[in-house]
Amino acid sequence: MILKKKKCIGLIFGGYSNEHEVSISSAKTIFNAFNSKINNQRFTLKAFYINKYGDWLDSDISIKILVGEIEHNTKKQDTFNQKKVNFLDGIEFQDVDIWFPILHGLNGEDGSIHGLLKFTNKPLIGCGILGSALGMDKILMKTIFSNLKIPQVNYLVFQNEDPNKKEVRNKIISEITKKLNFPVFVKPSNSGSSLGISKVINQSQLLKALKVAWEIDQRIVVEEGLDVREIECAIIGKSKLLTSEIGEVSYQTDWYDYHAKYNLNNKITIPAKVDSKITQQIKKIAIQSCEALNIFGFARVDFFLEKSTNKIFLNEINTIPGFTEKSMFPMLWNASGLNIEQLVAKLVSISQDL
Repeated sequence: MILKKKKCIGLIFGGYSNEHEVSISSAKTIFNAFNSKINNQRFTLKAFYINKYGDWLDSDISIKILVGEIEHNTKKQDTFNQKKVNFLDGIEFQDVDIWFPILHGLNGEDGSIHGLLKFTNKPLIGCGILGSALGMDKILMKTIFSNLKIPQVNYLVFQNEDPNKKEVRNKIISEITKKLNFPVFVKPSNSGSSLGISKVINQSQLLKALKVAWEIDQRIVVEEGLDVREIECAIIGKSKLLTSEIGEVSYQTDWYDYHAKYNLNNKITIPAKVDSKITQQIKKIAIQSCEALNIFGFARVDFFLEKSTNKIFLNEINTIPGFTEKSMFPMLWNASGLNIEQLVAKLVSISQDL
């Protein structure tokens, strides 16, 4: 009997992003799932940690970070030579069969890592360059959804308008107060995990919120805040997209910010207690929106369900959702019949469209 060669998974994590720590937590979950008894018979794994300066560390050191033998690196590598043409020099990645980038935010979720890995001519887990870039950019995403009549909350866009300049900020604040009802949410167009987002109750709080968003991205979205329930749906697939059970997140804070997502014990209800017709609508919109942006592989689609009207609003799509212990994506699939070990194996099959 000829034994099938184990597939080598190249797990990439960390990165030059404000979601660096979340990426490490996600990678630890994925690493443990691939090293489970059942998956260990089918897969080997190499890990590649990218520190906050963009330096790639070899697999041995990266795995030690994942298992907690050493602290993750926050200092620039002494051995890193900026004159090298190949910044991957010394990183043994040639025997990787399938890439699994779990880089949240900048240089990962925006499609940058997908573009780099495309030159290796090896499949990767997740969607491609276009879907990643569109899913990360709130302005482009919302523009496409508006053209497709996919329901969204009222919003305004401000591109390259510096709120630190008096005449500019007066114009921005005037437009917001005239066209949107408070509260509003001020968001950088490209960011994740609610970083850089502010909830604004009245006009006096707008300037501070605009400056916070501007520090992250010079393209800003301002959305009207409604009294809503937070509903999430996960998708996996390539030629055909499949949806998970839908789930609801109930949180103790005023809104679902970074602290609430990763540091508090929120109430998770899966499946969400909503009418079956609403559930089917949400699943349908989840697939429609992913297909519109060329998003495949895996993603999490976030919705608002207005409490007073039961109207559905699409919030955003996360093309590299979290895999931490508090992340909804693996919990949604666990409730749908795929535990974390089965889920990562399924994602490998999807990457090969099997």
